[in-house]
Formats: sequence, C-alpha cells, structure tokens
Amino acid sequence: MPWLYLLLALAAFAVAFKTTSVAVLVISLLLALGLLLAWVLSLVAQRVGSRSRDTAAMIDPEELRRLRAQAEARRNSGQPPAPPAA
Repeated sequence: MPWLYLLLALAAFAVAFKTTSVAVLVISLLLALGLLLAWVLSLVAQRVGSRSRDTAAMIDPEELRRLRAQAEARRNSGQPPAPPAA
C-alpha cells in the first residue's frame, strides 16, 4: 500500500510539470506533497508494526505473582528449579 502513495505522488508531479494552469499546478503540487507524506508515514507505521511485540505473549500481573510465589515456594523447599516450558 505505501508504494501506491508514491506512484500517485509521481503522477501528481507529472501533472504539475505538464499543466499550463496555475491553479492545477498548485493543486497537484499540494496533492503530491500530501501523498509523499502519506507514503513516508505508512512506511514508518509498517516498520514500527513489524518491530512491536505480541501483546498476547505478555504475562499479566496476576500470573507473574503466581509464578513468583511458585518460585519462592520451590526455593524454600529445596527442590531444583523446573525446566522452562517450551
């Protein structure tokens, strides 16, 4: 989708170069600027989205308390730590 913004911006620049009307020139240059901005922002959004963590994999505070309590109980009883779940 970001590349569509770039292609449309290039088309708007082509219209700006070919036109003889000042009004069409201003409109097409503004459109090209807006499409270039949309292109850059969509590339950044894709980059950030690909680097973000999956929120489903995060541990909620209650689960974290339960795991800490289990680890503390194991430590107090002298059992070796359980292998991590895969």
